[in-house]
Amino acid sequence: MAAELIATTATKKVFRDGDKALKVFNADFPKAEVLNEALITARVEEVGGINVPKVLEVSVFEGKWAITFDFIEGKTLQQLMDENPEKLPEYMEKMVDLHLSIMAKQCPLLNKLKDKMSRQIMDTEELNDVTVYDMRTQLDSMPKHTKLCHGDFNPTNIIVKDDGTMFVLDWVHATQGNASADVARTYLLFCLYDQNKADMYMDLFCKKTGTAKKYVQKWLPIVAAAQLSKRRPQEAELLQRWANVCDYQ
Repeated sequence: MAAELIATTATKKVFRDGDKALKVFNADFPKAEVLNEALITARVEEVGGINVPKVLEVSVFEGKWAITFDFIEGKTLQQLMDENPEKLPEYMEKMVDLHLSIMAKQCPLLNKLKDKMSRQIMDTEELNDVTVYDMRTQLDSMPKHTKLCHGDFNPTNIIVKDDGTMFVLDWVHATQGNASADVARTYLLFCLYDQNKADMYMDLFCKKTGTAKKYVQKWLPIVAAAQLSKRRPQEAELLQRWANVCDYQ
């Protein structure tokens, strides 16, 4: 395969082969998770109205599971933010509008966000039993919605083509649930490297939707507790700090 390596993470490598992108997972990566990512992405494709790289094939490449997608030519929104800091307000507004357009959709076959988060919190080793109980109780009390939630919505997962069209990548964490929970996740991802961008994002979402900031903030400890189950070292300190703010007001 005459393909170009374009990205590497702890669990996979991504190659470009002409108009296709091949995501090759590590040999020890669970087959079920690969198949689940392809299934979730295909279901989001079927929703319509969202620019998503199409799933073309699930295969085995050199003994490793792989998913082939359409390759989308362009730059990530993160690259554009870094290259044009003076345009940050414009980019943030477009990102929030894109997020809102996603959350206006429904995808009934996806897992429910609250069910997934409850399982994740139970699987979190970093929290004591009392905190786990408090987080699950708070989660259970939050309103149940069925909006399409991306689960990892951040500028690195948005490709902007030359004509300004925006494509959203990496749908493996998508669920149906509460929009403010998905915004809380994006907020925490921004917090990892830029508090100003995090605050700007939440403020814009609340302004555009008429949502009280306190309501989104109530999701932060719950989302942080759930995300701890993924055991990502780069997020651990921030998530533990937020997850232990059980009485956030």
